[in-house]
Amino acid sequence: MTAFGTRLREAVLSGGRLCVGIDPHESLLREWGLPASAEGAREFGLRVVDAAAGRVGTVKPQVSFFERWGAAGYAALEDVLAAARATGLVVIADAKRGDIGTTMDAYAAAWLTPGSPLEADAMTVSPYLGVGALASTFDLALAHGKGVFVLAATSNPEAITTQIARAGGTTTAALIAEQVAERAEAEPGQDWSSLGLVIGATVDLATVQLAPVGSRVLPVLAPGFGTQGAEPGDLARVFGGFSAGVLASESRSILSAGPDGLGARIQERAALYGGA
Repeated sequence: MTAFGTRLREAVLSGGRLCVGIDPHESLLREWGLPASAEGAREFGLRVVDAAAGRVGTVKPQVSFFERWGAAGYAALEDVLAAARATGLVVIADAKRGDIGTTMDAYAAAWLTPGSPLEADAMTVSPYLGVGALASTFDLALAHGKGVFVLAATSNPEAITTQIARAGGTTTAALIAEQVAERAEAEPGQDWSSLGLVIGATVDLATVQLAPVGSRVLPVLAPGFGTQGAEPGDLARVFGGFSAGVLASESRSILSAGPDGLGARIQERAALYGGA
């Protein structure tokens, strides 16, 4: 079994740093001429998968835009996840789950267990019930060659007061990153960890006091590129020592090209980021 960190590094080397978001906003469904329904979200997702395959290495379905349609939406998401993984794309489920005990274990089992209907290669999680509450999620992921991206510093302005709050002499964001990096150090010896962080590309790392620690490359899922304002040329400046492991996530800036222009837009944006 190949560790997720190794597979992710290979995906970045072969397909570049761009991670294509699969976000079937209702407004985008209308623009694409699709119904605002679970079936519309399914068709949208499958078209994005087709356009992304062979052009990038990673995609990130936003779970909420499928979940809003209930059971039919989840069935649509299952089809999109399976189709993406069948093409060889690395699939990050943007689920942002966070809880304690057996509840968190069940979330992890849903998204990270091989053979699960919702199986992805990695998932996003929230650490605000404590990074320690995610320990069994980390264990499950590593046991199955999966990955976990922990929210550390997000790009929405409402988050900043929480993320710069002082905890034990450092900011909350920095403490989260340190605890994830400490857990990553205990992994077997690949260069890239299978545990990573979510850090928005519009975040000032100095303000939240985020800096790399440990010997491993900690993958960083970085929303905020494209429509939110960050551009490929900003990557090294914004992320500094984290740059080696950054996945630049773009959604609306690509999806707004519509179904006919999607492949060309993905190729154009991917070329601006390069590989590892």
